[in-house]
Parts: sequence; C-alpha cells; structure tokens
Amino acid sequence: MADITIVSTPRSAAAAIEDAQEAAAPDSAQGPVSKPAVETAEPYFDLIELLFFAYRDFVGDPDEVLEKLGFGRAHHRVLHFVNRNPGMKVAELLDVLKITKQSLGRVLKQLIDEGYVVQKAGANDRRQRLLYATAAGEALATKLAGLQALRIKRVLAELGPDIRETARRFLAGMIDPQDRERVLRLIARADSFSGNGNGQSSGQNGASQNGAPQDKMS
Repeated sequence: MADITIVSTPRSAAAAIEDAQEAAAPDSAQGPVSKPAVETAEPYFDLIELLFFAYRDFVGDPDEVLEKLGFGRAHHRVLHFVNRNPGMKVAELLDVLKITKQSLGRVLKQLIDEGYVVQKAGANDRRQRLLYATAAGEALATKLAGLQALRIKRVLAELGPDIRETARRFLAGMIDPQDRERVLRLIARADSFSGNGNGQSSGQNGASQNGAPQDKMS
C-alpha cells in the first residue's frame, strides 16, 4: 500500500513573515516605529496549496472528455446537479452554483440544444422551469463522475476506508456554516433519487433514472 506523506516545514510561515518584517524595519535610531499587526495564526499554506492541486487534477480528468464535446467545466457542473436532482428548478440551480442567470442561460441552452438536458413546466405551476437529464445526459454525467470516483477510490484504498467519514467532515466543515445544512440536505436528497447513494442509475431496460426523454432533442 502506497504511503501519502505530508512534509512540514520546521518553522511556521507566520514566524518567517515576522522575521522578514523585522529585518525590513527602519533603524531604531530614527525613532519608534509602530510594528504592523501580524496574523499569528498558522496560514496553512500546505493545505491551501494541496487543495488547489487536488482540485486541479480532480476536475482535469473530466476536462479531457468535455473538451471533445465542446463543453467546459460550467457544463459539467450544470449537468452533474441536474442529473443528481431530477426536476430541479432553475432558481435552485442558480442558488447552488452561485452564478448569474445570464451565465447559466448560455450553458443550459447548449446542453438543451445538444440533447443532454430537457426543460419542462411544473405540473402545479406552469411558470416553473424544471430540469431533467436525458438518457444521453445521464450517461455523460455518470461517465464524468466515474472518472472522479476512480481517483477517490484510489486514495481511500491507500489510506483506508475509515478515512472517508473524516474527509466528509473536513469538507463539510469548509462550507459556510449558514449554508452547510442546506448542502447536506441537497446531497442526501440526491442520494435518495439514485436509490443507492452513489449517484449511479438504477434504471432498467434502457430507461433514464429520472424519467426524462432518452433520445437527443432534434
């Protein structure tokens, strides 16, 4: 089993910043100089940079597939959440992604035009726009998620399955407290749609798991 080793520096980055500021300070003969306040908490540069590189490679796997289709990461995010949440309202998707209606409109139009997403009016409120992945959209979303799942599976195999709950707690803790419960409910709801908690389709006989049309839109 491969080991994942995190190398730590012997001194904190905060201490190094203090040393640099002291060296650059004017000579005391020129009179007292007020020392600027320095954040004494550890800045966690190692974790900041590891998060950056981990995300870079995590999204890089699907990027290669998306590029061949003329799609980008925005298309991936929209398709992922629509596939995981059949019947999702456009307003809810906007809230999840934190993007403008104009930005979503461009991406959503392309996914609809190319037959990966279909839009329906609400049964009780015809003004509502409900989104569903088609069979083609579900297949693409599952393929992209599978690439990312392979990377996660490899790391869990190296560190042990018990680390999964720790990772979940860490990532959940990174979410703003006022939004955390809503995000966890969204994930739990999406898991209930899939029926098996891993986002894979449980449909049979070629049917889409969300009941959307299976053929690309003309």
